[in-house]
Amino acid sequence: MSNPSLESRQAFGPPFAEKKRKRPDVIADMLRDRMIDADLKPGDRMPPEWLEEDALRASRGTVREALKILEFQGLIASKTGPGGGIFVRAVQPAEAIQTVTSLFLQAPPSIADIYALRKTLEPELAADAALHLPASAIQSLQDKIRLYEGEAETAEEEYIQRLAELDFHAELARHAQNPVLGFACGLLLNLLRDLPICRAIYEERNPGLRETGIFYQIELIKAIRARDAAKARAIMAEHMVEAEAYMLERERLNASRKPGRDSDHA
Repeated sequence: MSNPSLESRQAFGPPFAEKKRKRPDVIADMLRDRMIDADLKPGDRMPPEWLEEDALRASRGTVREALKILEFQGLIASKTGPGGGIFVRAVQPAEAIQTVTSLFLQAPPSIADIYALRKTLEPELAADAALHLPASAIQSLQDKIRLYEGEAETAEEEYIQRLAELDFHAELARHAQNPVLGFACGLLLNLLRDLPICRAIYEERNPGLRETGIFYQIELIKAIRARDAAKARAIMAEHMVEAEAYMLERERLNASRKPGRDSDHA
């Protein structure tokens, strides 16, 4: 019988191909699968018999390394003393997003890759917000706009404003009714924050960009308040097209300024 998890890993192809796995990694996966099969919840104690060396056919040191892996992944926490043991821990979305972001920093996607998804997902996130976003979250969006209403006086202030604009979208992602949609949008925003190619663009001065962003976000809030999902979707779709065009143009200009490229543009 085929192994579905192995097939799914192989489907990603060479960029995500695995080397021969070490025994602690295999044990960690076994324990994780048992946690899922047993439907353990955050705060539940992992049965001590699961960790017995004979049951896992592994040495004490290997089991210890496997537990360190699960702890690093945020899946478990250990407690010592009376009532201690290994306990299931809730993984926070922000932690998971940062972990996946770190993976992509090693093999960065392009700006075009990111916006290919943003142009599809962000309009649906906006429509979701129009249907489900609570009043308190709508007010939070309004408050975030106030962080960059005034014109920045320095490049550093403008960079902070660019990040605040991303926070506006992150707020929508945090309140998504569909958690998978929210996670995916949150990941894309984190990539925009952390990828060096994007950070270089955000660090450039462009006061007009702030005004464009505020316009779209104010119009979006109006549509959300009116609970008009179709209009919210359309506003966000237009915003994403303009944002992509800006980012790609800046990427092209920055690449043309790199040493060794002058001859191409003489």
